[in-house]
Amino acid sequence: MEQIDIGGQPAARGHGGRPSRRESALLSDRILDVATALFLDDGFEATSIEAVAKRAGISKRTFYHRFRGKEALFEAVVRRLIERWTPPFDNALLESPSLAEALRQIAAHMLDVALTPQALALHRIMIAEGERFPGLARILHDLGQAAGIARIAHDLRQRMAAGQIGAIDADFAAEQFITMTVTGPRRRAMGLGTPLTAAGRRRWIDATVRLFLEGCRGG
Repeated sequence: MEQIDIGGQPAARGHGGRPSRRESALLSDRILDVATALFLDDGFEATSIEAVAKRAGISKRTFYHRFRGKEALFEAVVRRLIERWTPPFDNALLESPSLAEALRQIAAHMLDVALTPQALALHRIMIAEGERFPGLARILHDLGQAAGIARIAHDLRQRMAAGQIGAIDADFAAEQFITMTVTGPRRRAMGLGTPLTAAGRRRWIDATVRLFLEGCRGG
């Protein structure tokens, strides 16, 4: 099968008939774009390597030059999505002068991400197929929630050291904050209740931050 570039035309070749570094990167992006759409629309089990290769306009041999298999492809898809979602999250931690403001910005960003169709589809994949494919749940946890817990916990430890909050279990507190922020709105967005309006989301964030800070002071 002839290799096709992003625009759908035959890709130019580098020296010796091999694709250049840029061409290779574009092709990998094309595969990931296709795989993202198929995984999120059809689920993990229903998405085959054959379907990805066909839609991307490549051979299976070309696919296996870049990815070991379907689980590795899924991990690459999740990693790329999370990398796109992460920078504002980090900026909220680094730039906010007060913990309350940092938490509000983090909560707003987490909900902006968690309630997107892509993130909701990933969550449905984990619920539907996590038991049969535990590696999927591990990937989503390690790249998503675990990384968020680590970032928030690091900031909490720094604020403890600066005397801004009392002594708490930073990892436990960070996990609870993420759970408090995301779980209810996500359940509603998935049909288990009335979805939050924009104003309702702001009220949810404010109430969650107040409750969390009260818990930190009580600790």
